[in-house]
Amino acid sequence: MDSELTIGLAQIAPVWLDRQRTLAKVNAFVEEAAAKQCGLVAFGEALVPGYPFWVELTDGARFDSARQKAIYAEYASQAVQPEAGHLDTLCATAARRQIAVYLGTIERATDRGGHSLYCSLIYINQQGRIASVHRKLMPTYEERLVWATGDGHGLRTHTLGPFTVGGLNCWENWMPLSRAALYAQGENLHVAVWPGSERNTREITRFVARESRSYVASVSGLLRPEDVGPEEWKQAVRDAGVSANGGSCLAGPDGEWILPPAPTEEALYVAKLDHRRVLEERQNFDVAGHYSRPDVTSLRVDRRRQSLAEFSE
Repeated sequence: MDSELTIGLAQIAPVWLDRQRTLAKVNAFVEEAAAKQCGLVAFGEALVPGYPFWVELTDGARFDSARQKAIYAEYASQAVQPEAGHLDTLCATAARRQIAVYLGTIERATDRGGHSLYCSLIYINQQGRIASVHRKLMPTYEERLVWATGDGHGLRTHTLGPFTVGGLNCWENWMPLSRAALYAQGENLHVAVWPGSERNTREITRFVARESRSYVASVSGLLRPEDVGPEEWKQAVRDAGVSANGGSCLAGPDGEWILPPAPTEEALYVAKLDHRRVLEERQNFDVAGHYSRPDVTSLRVDRRRQSLAEFSE
């Protein structure tokens, strides 16, 4: 039916801090999602090459630490640079299989000098083109020791079949104005990506669905001791046990579960969405439409990509 879209929630672990092997794993799950007739598949926050779990376990705030410098250098070397072709294979798969992809990455941004890292949610459309790169607006707690603050350039939605899809990283989903920026663009399928924590996804997923009268897919990663390599400085992360326990889930426009929070295991969860359910729930409440009052309250969003310098030739 023209009102339907099948989506996949890929709850997987990275090959932690190994960009190439993690991307190969992502590509395999994209193929699997396409084989199951998905028009969209989404992956967790910072999946490629992984979330910086070491910071709170290795005295990450120690200033001028040789150990922390070495860890950061390794992390940066494994980060994603789309301009370098790191996502070319994935984009080709998306185009060949006509499937859109939301992928959580750590981006080493060339337009900000090429050395600082951003938690970036990348949308690849069904034609295999990178349509948006949303850099997390505000890293949380110890993330600020590793990631730089993003900007509003990626606060964008995309047409996907009968739906308008948008996405945010982790605690951004708790930021009312960030959500409102997407609602204002007609979002009715919201993708919330997380490093992997059921304690986050269980409450916020249903709330955002109920608030927006949209489908909300929370997609989490995993990190278990067996996902962490043998290097000496990774020992603290292995010893911590399960650092990310999944909890991927999907709520409908009425805020009720379609897929309740998933257990701590790798899986591709597939669901068929019907856009008519959005229309039904918007009948009595539409946060950006008939129930809004822009003459009283409104939002200004700066979507310029931040840069240190402007050059005129």
